[in-house]
Formats: sequence, structure tokens, C-alpha cells
Amino acid sequence: MEVEEKISAGEAVFERWRNTMGLFLGPLVFSAILFIPFTDLTGPAHRLLAIVSLVIIFWITEALPIPVSALLGATLCIILGVEEEKKVLSSFANPIIFLFMGSFMIAHSMRLHRLDQRLAYFILSRKKLASSFRGVVAAMAGACAFVSMWISNTATAAMAFPIALGIVSSLSESIPEKTNISALRISLLLMVAYASSIGGIATPVGTPPNLIGLGMIETILGRNITFFGWMILAIPLAIATLGILLLLFKLMFRIQKQNLAGLAEQVRTKRENLGSWSRGEKNTLVAFLTAVTLWVFPGMVALVSGTSSKFYQLYNSKIPEAVAALVAASLLFILPVSWKKREFTLDWKEAVKIDWGTILLFGGGLTLGSLMFSTGLAEKIGQWILSLTGASSLWTITLISIATAVLISETTSNTASASMVVPVMIGVAQSAGVSPLPPALGATLGASFGFMLPVSTPPNAIVYSSGFIPITRMIRTGIMLDLIGIAVIWLGLRLLCPFLGLV
Repeated sequence: MEVEEKISAGEAVFERWRNTMGLFLGPLVFSAILFIPFTDLTGPAHRLLAIVSLVIIFWITEALPIPVSALLGATLCIILGVEEEKKVLSSFANPIIFLFMGSFMIAHSMRLHRLDQRLAYFILSRKKLASSFRGVVAAMAGACAFVSMWISNTATAAMAFPIALGIVSSLSESIPEKTNISALRISLLLMVAYASSIGGIATPVGTPPNLIGLGMIETILGRNITFFGWMILAIPLAIATLGILLLLFKLMFRIQKQNLAGLAEQVRTKRENLGSWSRGEKNTLVAFLTAVTLWVFPGMVALVSGTSSKFYQLYNSKIPEAVAALVAASLLFILPVSWKKREFTLDWKEAVKIDWGTILLFGGGLTLGSLMFSTGLAEKIGQWILSLTGASSLWTITLISIATAVLISETTSNTASASMVVPVMIGVAQSAGVSPLPPALGATLGASFGFMLPVSTPPNAIVYSSGFIPITRMIRTGIMLDLIGIAVIWLGLRLLCPFLGLV
């Protein structure tokens, strides 16, 4: 789902300057690295360093569309002889590519048939939650976080944004004049943005960096983290971050238990205006529940019979997560909304509207990440970083990994951040002789925690476009949430990774 971001004239000038700078700086750095001798690098690693530097500059400056930069990197790897064609392009056939496709189609169907709106209205219409503004903020946080577990944070924020504005508009007519409506509006809109990003980390399909990180962990390290295994790790982190966020908002915006009698009825009316469940909604719900069941089922089997049981191994070999996503997505093309008209829940005209850019970015990023290891470049970069930072312990490296991913995600996309940081931090950990799993997981999770600027994530840009949120307020709130996020991820990994065998 494409959402137009509104920017000021000054921001437009800066964006043009940033893009233009990248067009000149990228090739300049590429050429300089290519022609400067690096005696401690092999020929392929040397050429790959130049390519990776070019792609990273293009990603940060967005001199070219981010997916195009990823494709350019893969293309240059073939042209400059870093690796042969088949090996370079094999990343675009990675099973996670098809997991992306299937989950994106399900998410698109949810938006197309407005199932996402019905779920959000259902949560917001609970009387106990909608009886006070504090409850409304909590309900909005819960709704955005839950929906974002299954569809993109951008789509979640785009859906919740008008709902939040409508709620504040309704409140302005029914609350006392002395109430600071501006603070209420800002807190609710920021909650939409932040909860949408936080909820995305809870499942592998919640946000692209999760699958990018998991794909690199499996490709580079040979470790497969299951859908259920990821949820056991990430859901506690999402809940903890969301809980601290609610407490932070209560203190920052002085949210009181303002009585909002009748708000639940207003939201319930909006839900009723959607009408009865359409056939498309029902079919989409069937496909969605099928996917969730197939994804979670092996984890439940593992809890009962263990991962060494024959049934568990047979199930995982026949219905891995990518196949489960494709099975569920296929149902959308099979289940009819009108058999007489031969109309189905999803047709190809709608299916092609999914986010192909993220899919191409993943393929290109995975190519560069895997080549960094096969050429020895990642190990060398890891040694350089270790010599600069002096870090040697597992959890110090993990902290650096999380903070680096968060910092980079403030100025570039979360998908690009994960693609850049995950392979590098795996190399750092291996150079230090410690487990690369926690640093890789830290970078994956940290990539989704850019909260400070409108450009950090699409949800931030969406709510900022309202004109109600001062940039200084977003920066102040975002800095605190960045620090909280880094601490929660680090502490969560420190406690859960040993327990889950991820060290």
C-alpha cells in the first residue's frame, strides 16, 4: 500500500540535495576504493567492498530507488567478477522471497476487503477501554500493534491515522474546554506511529527486516529460527516496549482518566457502518487463520513431542513457512465472492499491487550479505570494527549491533538498515570468537526501532503529515523511545537467548 508523504518546501530542498549528493558521492567512493590497493583483501573481496560502499551510499541518500540500488549491487557483482551469475542470482529464489509474496498477498486482501478496519474498530469499541482517554490511547496502541503483527506497519498506520483524527475530533466536542486537546491529539497520533512499528517485530511477517534478518541468519549461519520460535522471543519484547511506551506517554503528556462517555458507542457506530461481514472478509479471514495456524502449528508440536520427533521433521519438510504462506495466499484465488460472476477474493490485477520493491531489496541485500562472507570481506570488516571499538564480549557486541541498527534506521529505511547491519555484525561477532546469533538478532530488531524523525519510518511520516505534531516533539519523544528500545532489546536478548538456545 503506497502512502504519499507530505513534506515541507524546506524538506523537499533537502531531499533533492541529498539525492544529488548521493549520485556524485557514490560513484566517487566506488572508484576510489576500486583503485586503492587493499593488500589484506582478496580480489573479489576488494571489488565487493567497492560495490557495497556504493550501494550503502545510494541507500542512505536514496539517489536511486532503494530496490533499484539493491539490484544494481547484484548486477555489479556479476560484471566485476565477484561471483558467477547463478550464485549471485540464487538469492532471488530464497524461500523467504515466497514467504514475502504470500504474506503480502494476504495483507493486501485484508486491506482490500477492509478486514483490518473491522479488527481495529472491534478493539476500540470495547467500553472498558474507551471510557477514558488513557484507555483510548491504550486501545489504539493495542489495535495498531496487533494489526501490525500481520500486515505492514505502513498499512497499519495509514488505516489507524484517520481513525485517530476522527476520535480526537469527536473528543473536542465532548470534553471540558480546559482540557489540552493538542496534547491529546499529539499523544494519540504518535501512539499510532510508534505502536505500528513496535507491533511489527512480534512475528516474522510483521515487518520486512524480520524476514531479512532471519534469511541472512539461515543463509550465512545455517540456523533456522521457526515462526513460533521468533514469536516466543519477540512478543515479550514488543509487549515490554509497548507497556513502557504507555507509561512514558502518561508522564510526558499528562494523560488523565478523562471521562469519555459515549466514545465506545461512536466507534461501534463506525464499525456497524461497515455493514455485515462480506464474503471477501470471511474468505480473507479463513486464509489469514490458515496461514497463522500453519505457521504456529510446528511450534506447538515441538512443545509436545520435541523437535526430534518424526512428525515434526516431516511437517517442517513438507510445509515450511514459505509453503504455508503460499497455501494460504492460494486460497484467496480459489474462494469465491461471487461464483456466478466468477469473482474471487483476490484476482491477479489486485495481487500485483503488493510491495515488490521490498522483495527485490531482500534478494539484492541477501546477495551482498552472503557474498561478504564467501569472499572473506565480512570477517575483515569485523576485524576493523573490533580494532576501533575494542569490543570483545558477546553482549557488548550485541549492544553495539542494536544501537548501530537503530541509528542507521533513523536516516534510511528499516529494510536497508537490516540489510547493511546484520551481515556486518555477524562478521564482527565471528572475528571476536563469540556467537553471532544475538548480535544478528539485535540488528534485526533494532532496525525497526527508528522513532525520532519523520523520515525514520513511514508511520512517522504519515502522522507527521497531519501538521499537528511539532518536529521538536517527535524528536524529543523519539530519542527517549530509541534509548528505551535499545535497552529492552538488549535486556530481552540477554535473558531469552540463553533460554531459547540462541547463543
